[in-house]
Amino acid sequence: MKVLFGFFTAVAIFHGLTSVICAQETISLIRDDQKATPVQAYRPKMAFCSGIAIVSPGAGGSEQGYRYLGEALSSLGYLTVVTGHQESGLRVLRDQAFRNGLRRGLAELITDPDAYRGRFMDLAAATRWAQDQCGSSKFILIGHSMGAATAMIAAGAHNHLGSNGTNAFSAYIALSPQGAGLIFPENAWADIKAPMLMLTGTRDTELGGGSWETRTEAFKNMPAGCKWLGVIEGATHMNFAGIGRSRSVEAVTAQTIGAFLDGVHRGDCRLEKPIDGVQIDTK
Repeated sequence: MKVLFGFFTAVAIFHGLTSVICAQETISLIRDDQKATPVQAYRPKMAFCSGIAIVSPGAGGSEQGYRYLGEALSSLGYLTVVTGHQESGLRVLRDQAFRNGLRRGLAELITDPDAYRGRFMDLAAATRWAQDQCGSSKFILIGHSMGAATAMIAAGAHNHLGSNGTNAFSAYIALSPQGAGLIFPENAWADIKAPMLMLTGTRDTELGGGSWETRTEAFKNMPAGCKWLGVIEGATHMNFAGIGRSRSVEAVTAQTIGAFLDGVHRGDCRLEKPIDGVQIDTK
């Protein structure tokens, strides 16, 4: 906000400082089962709220992570809420790894139907809270790893877990999406009609060491209509969580998300110009 005269300038500066202080906040929300779930909220960095973005972390992640997404989306005018997932957070992952070893423990966690039921209750609580804060009808769900599986199921992907999505969001973004395997059968994504952006990297290997290229299966199986697949050269699985030497991956991811959402809201889903560092296919 630019105000030119004394008193109004002082008021603008005060409100600007207040918005910076209050831009990020940790909140405890109550789920449908009356359990509390922590979320990190990033207020829009502009005078109006252009939409709501809910971020679902990977297994072992928390509401304290994915700050780069919170900041990038808030800069685009989105009220962004990063959810905690107590049934699939760090404590649960540690317990599974202690009992079964890391690889098997992680496999057990990402295929636990109860963990996904908890996740969907977390998402519902976050969405209700965000609706009270922002009047926009635009709802975006973003997930990484197990969160990407959560987003795919929410969008309508068939799965081995018995979970049914409600397709309640305007668009979906899956970072490190899975191929057919532990969670999804072959052709799991054929009925997904909603806009979807999928991002992976050439070092984003699957659990068990499978090639990153399996993460492109969902895109290939989905029907045409506002579907994007981006492959970032050299990006690892954890780079999408903001871990490791991830700054360049974070920047490309944020730019690609911004371009995708622009296309969704324009209604043509067109990639207007290439983005350095990522190969994007659309259909």
